[in-house]
Amino acid sequence: QVCDSDTVLDPACTAEMLRILEADPRVGGVGGDVQILNKYDSWISFLSSVRYWMAFNVERACQSYFGCVQCISGPLGMYRNALLQHFLEDWYHQTFLGSKCSFGDDRHLTNRVLSLGYRTKYTARSKCLTETPTRYLRWLNQQTRWSKSYFREWLYNALWFHKHHLWMTYESVVTGFFPFFLIATVIQLFYRGRVWNILLFLLTVQLVGIIKATYACFLRGNAEMIFMSLYALLYMSSLLPAKMFAIATITKSGWGTSGRRTVVVNFVGLLPVSVWVAVLLGGLAYTAYSQDLFSETEVAFLISGAILYACYWVALLTLYLAIVARRCGKRPEQCGLAFAEV
Repeated sequence: QVCDSDTVLDPACTAEMLRILEADPRVGGVGGDVQILNKYDSWISFLSSVRYWMAFNVERACQSYFGCVQCISGPLGMYRNALLQHFLEDWYHQTFLGSKCSFGDDRHLTNRVLSLGYRTKYTARSKCLTETPTRYLRWLNQQTRWSKSYFREWLYNALWFHKHHLWMTYESVVTGFFPFFLIATVIQLFYRGRVWNILLFLLTVQLVGIIKATYACFLRGNAEMIFMSLYALLYMSSLLPAKMFAIATITKSGWGTSGRRTVVVNFVGLLPVSVWVAVLLGGLAYTAYSQDLFSETEVAFLISGAILYACYWVALLTLYLAIVARRCGKRPEQCGLAFAEV
């Protein structure tokens, strides 16, 4: 069994993962449900907590159904020792484009298991708590680092598509190319579309976010999941440029974050976000300046759409202040209580 140093394990997690390995000799590794210990420390840690729930209990659960979980996360995982002996040295000394890899070891370890043709599974019955960044800059640097390992391991994972269910190929291709498709679409809309198209795009993004969040609310039985729709803005404004920056600096092996209890002084992660915001604002200004005058009907639609979009944010922020903000800064006194709350 493996786990990160900042992880608090549920006492029953080991037995459950062991049960899955013993039940099917074709399973080489299994991961559990990683939840956030400090979810109420800040708005960024709270949004991370709802995103974690979706990532594990929807995305990884789906991958597990087809036996191809692509990343058994570092905080909680278990592997067959006999398999580890086949590639332990190669995994430890992994290099990429001549540079030694110092992060993403959990994803590469999972890839090594998949490369041997073994299945990887996920179980929601094994749980753990782990800390997540509470400040935006630290979170941004973390996501950039994770994106580097994702794209690096995507190339390695593609070598073993033929050994596993077709779902792994489909999901890998979609998730791998989606950021590039989205960036191209956004730039085209902001520079070659109309203001109406831009507003419609923003409304569509939030509508999709609300649908996913509503589904998660019913699936989990927790109204807090409605705030998952806010993560769409975080993805569009921060994660997209961070992914592109990760590709551009993929050979840089620094962690990108400092100790969890210290103040982050690495502001490099803000560079791609600043460039992205400038590109979008420039496109919006160019489109508004170059297009013809609006008709009365278009003006009415634009005003209605803007009001609808503003109402959405007012409603979500009001709910956040009423439900979540009052709990921020209050951490459970005992780990057992933390497991009960999440």
